[in-house]
Amino acid sequence: MSDNRGCFQGGCGSSRDTAYIDTYRILDSCRDKDCFEDVAVFLTDYGKDVVEHSSNVRTCSASISATNITVNPIPFNRGFYQVDIRIYVRMTFECCVCMSNRQVIEGIAVCDKKAVLFGGEGNVSMFRSDPQNDNFCTRPEFSDCPCCGSNLPVAVVELAEPVVLNTRIIEKPSPCCICCCVNDIPSSISGRMNGGGLSDPGDRFLAVSIGFFSVTRLERPSQFLVSGTEYTVPEKECETIESDDPCSVFRAMDFPVSEFSPYGCRADKGGCNKK
Repeated sequence: MSDNRGCFQGGCGSSRDTAYIDTYRILDSCRDKDCFEDVAVFLTDYGKDVVEHSSNVRTCSASISATNITVNPIPFNRGFYQVDIRIYVRMTFECCVCMSNRQVIEGIAVCDKKAVLFGGEGNVSMFRSDPQNDNFCTRPEFSDCPCCGSNLPVAVVELAEPVVLNTRIIEKPSPCCICCCVNDIPSSISGRMNGGGLSDPGDRFLAVSIGFFSVTRLERPSQFLVSGTEYTVPEKECETIESDDPCSVFRAMDFPVSEFSPYGCRADKGGCNKK
């Protein structure tokens, strides 16, 4: 067993050695630009009452609250998998009710998208130890873990902040996109709404059109032999703020030139090439 420990190629005294790492290998990936029109927004009872008496509405903010990702193999297509992605978008609206009174409400829009990618074939089941639960005395709630021993690839989805294209109030039975019911929204998401729990859209409801930029990929655990340099003590010293005056600290900061560049580049590093 001692042969498995110690130095790798290059010797113990070398600053550059090879090391074995366990990471994830990307097998397939794709980018997408999705547009969902007239997605019904789940509102609280207070929000539904405001919409019932609103003459105009606009979106103030939209952010991705959570996602639910599942991976399923495609029959008769070995190595290919369908990735089902459900996106929960938390939104804030400003409604104009009678007498030009403005009311701010919150809601959740739910969008579903799919992607088909190559994820290879897994011939082994993966098990990993958990330092917090060494299985010496297994708790009953972990006895049937659905993730243990799975040979499915891992799906990773990267999403930019949603772009709200349109907001309007719809009267049923106009066609709209309602992909789920309020019971399908996790309580961890609906419980954070101001004004109580969410409810299903009524006869007069709020609908939004949303655009997403996304990147989806499938990964599998892999082992690699890489070349690396040993980590040493950094030469940079930690800076200590000695002044208690916040304005003095602020004046000592560098001006963030890159934040004001329309091309997202840094002027102190040669700028960027305009196209």
